[in-house]
Amino acid sequence: MRWLFLLLALSPLPAQAAVLAAARTLPAGTVITAADLRAIDGDRPGLSDPSEAIGLQTRITIHEGRPLQASLLQAPKLISRNQIHPLVFQRGALRIVTEARTLSDGAAGEVIRVMNLESRATISATVQPDGSLLAIK
Repeated sequence: MRWLFLLLALSPLPAQAAVLAAARTLPAGTVITAADLRAIDGDRPGLSDPSEAIGLQTRITIHEGRPLQASLLQAPKLISRNQIHPLVFQRGALRIVTEARTLSDGAAGEVIRVMNLESRATISATVQPDGSLLAIK
């Protein structure tokens, strides 16, 4: 029995790594800043590098103290459903700009469905970093 106690006393304890947690309750759709993060010690999996979380948007509400995981975050949405945005169709030297109503949310680089307001046709478009839409050929 003494050997067991001595063995347990001398064996190293599992190391706890610092992970990032929410410094306050973050509602769904919040774009994360450095002020929203704090480091905690814990054995639960989560992000440890602030650059992996800052600038991303929460998918769901994250309560204060909960470790941040990549699955809880997404690229920020630039386009919201049912908004009107410029739609650009470009092929060679031809460039047509019109307006379209968005039919879903979208982040930069995502393909979403939009409705051309002039023709009422529904087409696919890529969300550009400036918030405009580029029609897919």
